[in-house]
Amino acid sequence: MTAKPENKSQTAQEQDILEGFPLPGYPATRLRRLRSAGWIREMVAEYNVTANDVILPLFITEGQNASEDVTSMPGVARRSIDLTIEALKPAIDLGLKAAAVFPVVPVEKKTIGGEEAFNPDNLICRAVADIKAAFPGLGIITDVALDPYTTHGHDGIVDDGRILNDETVEALVKQSFVQAQAGADVIAPSDMMDGRIGKIRQMLESQGFENTMILSYAVKYASCFYGPFRDAVNSGGFLKGDKKTYQMDPARSGESLREVALDIAEGADMVMVKPGLPYLDIIKTVKEAFNIPVFAYHVSGEFAMLKAASENGWLDYDTALMETLLSFKRAGANGIFTYGAYDCLKLLNKPLKNSA
Repeated sequence: MTAKPENKSQTAQEQDILEGFPLPGYPATRLRRLRSAGWIREMVAEYNVTANDVILPLFITEGQNASEDVTSMPGVARRSIDLTIEALKPAIDLGLKAAAVFPVVPVEKKTIGGEEAFNPDNLICRAVADIKAAFPGLGIITDVALDPYTTHGHDGIVDDGRILNDETVEALVKQSFVQAQAGADVIAPSDMMDGRIGKIRQMLESQGFENTMILSYAVKYASCFYGPFRDAVNSGGFLKGDKKTYQMDPARSGESLREVALDIAEGADMVMVKPGLPYLDIIKTVKEAFNIPVFAYHVSGEFAMLKAASENGWLDYDTALMETLLSFKRAGANGIFTYGAYDCLKLLNKPLKNSA
């Protein structure tokens, strides 16, 4: 499963060409000719970002007509289901194809075992059903992990300070079932427990959800860049300790291939690399090794840095956002979760200018 495809990567092919056919020197070769005007730069571009590439993460909260800004992510808000549907319409009009939904679980519904996660009438299940009713053609991706639902903030079941793998997997299977029942198009386990993809796939097949896709967070690193997200879903303040016993060590890269190989073998349709920017090398390695759809998560901390730098006048947000998304495409990502998805769509829909 880990063998590379026979076809060489683009980089290897380019190297072979350069070695066998050296470029003539200056002035016969002037590489700046193809950079001289906007139209030719756009025409010869090897990569571009389109509306098909971006996925909008949404934070859903209880109530009606409820909205609260996430202070650590300017421009992002927690919204009730009705306002989420209202906010989605302009993005869909601009070409949004998919959204990922994350719950803001009330404190009174958090428990040690996270049982609210597999309540068929929980916030996310209601949100999925209502969003699908409003926008049948929009792809809905649901997060599978217990951390928003637990009083300890971990993605799994805890016993005496240890995260229990197999017991957590059983809970994740139940969580996945109610999400599939609600109408989720893609189940996205982000918990990093061993063996959960196989168990979830078996359940989906046995329960008549054979067309429900699995996007596995196969390569999720223990990272400092998740802080604003944990603020947004109100789990950070509950977290006891860290997640280093189940999320991956940033100092290891080869392990990513083993994680992906196992998840593909267990039934994953797509895989995620998270975070995105610090791990572009991993995205490229995974894509070249498996040629499976690879997604990148432009995570909350990365997004917040762009916003903070922009607000301080240190960079232009629009330009930095599009350059960031392009870097994911160049590395091999097929889809990108980004809090800047709506901003990206607006920029893509701006009238073209004949730039010099």
